[in-house]
Amino acid sequence: MATLRFLGACGTVTGSKYLLEAGSRRILIDCGVFQGSSELKEKNWSTPPFDARSVDAVVLTPAHIDHTGYLPRLARAGFSRPVYATRPTAGLLQYLLPDAAHLHEEDARYANQKGYSRHRPALPFFDANDAAGALRLLQPIDFHQRTEIAPGLAFTFLRAGHILGAAFISFEVDSRRIVFSGDVGQKDVPILKDPETPDTADHLLLESTYGDRLHPEGSPREKIGRAVAETVARHGVVLIPAFAVGRAQDVLYHLGSLQRDGTLPPDLPIYLDSPMAVSASDLYTSTLSEHDLETEQLENRGVAPIEGPSVHLIRDRADSIALNGRAGPMVIVSASGMLTGGRILHHLKHRLPDPETTLLFVGFQAAGTLGRRILEGAHEVRIHGELVPVRADVREIPALSAHADQHGLVEWIGSLSTPPRAVYLVHGEPSARDALAAVIRSKPGWTVVLPEEGEAIELE
Repeated sequence: MATLRFLGACGTVTGSKYLLEAGSRRILIDCGVFQGSSELKEKNWSTPPFDARSVDAVVLTPAHIDHTGYLPRLARAGFSRPVYATRPTAGLLQYLLPDAAHLHEEDARYANQKGYSRHRPALPFFDANDAAGALRLLQPIDFHQRTEIAPGLAFTFLRAGHILGAAFISFEVDSRRIVFSGDVGQKDVPILKDPETPDTADHLLLESTYGDRLHPEGSPREKIGRAVAETVARHGVVLIPAFAVGRAQDVLYHLGSLQRDGTLPPDLPIYLDSPMAVSASDLYTSTLSEHDLETEQLENRGVAPIEGPSVHLIRDRADSIALNGRAGPMVIVSASGMLTGGRILHHLKHRLPDPETTLLFVGFQAAGTLGRRILEGAHEVRIHGELVPVRADVREIPALSAHADQHGLVEWIGSLSTPPRAVYLVHGEPSARDALAAVIRSKPGWTVVLPEEGEAIELE
């Protein structure tokens, strides 16, 4: 008998952690942190309901921090077994986890200087040593390579789209097949190869980020071009919050394309202000077999299409601060995508009060995040303890999302030869889970479960 414990991402889009117990084996699928509201982030400090030393392995879906950011804490708590990831995901984590550690250390230092933390003193959630300890445990695995953890317990990574290296996992537990969707990407998007689909599953964990909506029709490229061109015409600054891995590269791809076809000025300054995003972009251009850039790169005579003709890569903090003294027109792409931290916050403090600024959201904004508050029309927001008025032109391009919408998710599970015994909807806010559940339940023979955080379910 196998048991699955849902330890996060139940009724929220962050904190993915699922503990699979089969016989004497304990496997953690994903090891993410909660992001968003202070209540959610506070959960990260709670001791998990299992002994880290008792876990036999961790298996990861995408590299994003909401799926991987608890790994350093797990290693600190005594976990010392393999962390399995696809090769690109393992490569991304070499940058992501140290970068996250640096941000935690900087945030704690700044909070202690300004006195705005509820903790006295403010401490980093994890530090560089913790990140290094987690990285030593990584074991890269190829897509489609069957990996046996123990007799009767094996898994295979298949492509999920979403970001470079993202996988869904097909687990074999004795005679049962358990599929973990991870984050399912859209089809027919630039850069990434299309998601593969599962052919069979006895039990299926399915994400539901966009379970209650359809992506609007129309090219996101054209919408980006229109928003940037209008801002350039008034000599303003375009701020684009973007996840350092995946979305930042998508945005650069579109901006470069718009410059090459004359929609945007070829000399328009574009700043990628995120050391993590810069490193991730380097990895994209060095792993051509893992995505669809190779053909594009040949067509552009060796010019990597995610670089563009006037992109400036900002690594140093001093160069980032210097952007505050520059006047528009220009575009600044910076992390984090939901405004939960990173250099984008300093740009917001400086640029949000200016009505000539355009704040362009190109990704999901979770409930409780600063991004969601601004998107919902907040007139002022608190950043680093200071109230900042919101006078910028705020826009959103949801079609650029790296997540499949309701139709895409239903189509993805439609590849199964027969309905699974149950579909467990995770990684979605309540309205999204409920809407997707209603659609799936309308299909004959399909059973949907909405697990609660902390719930344990026996997988028959």
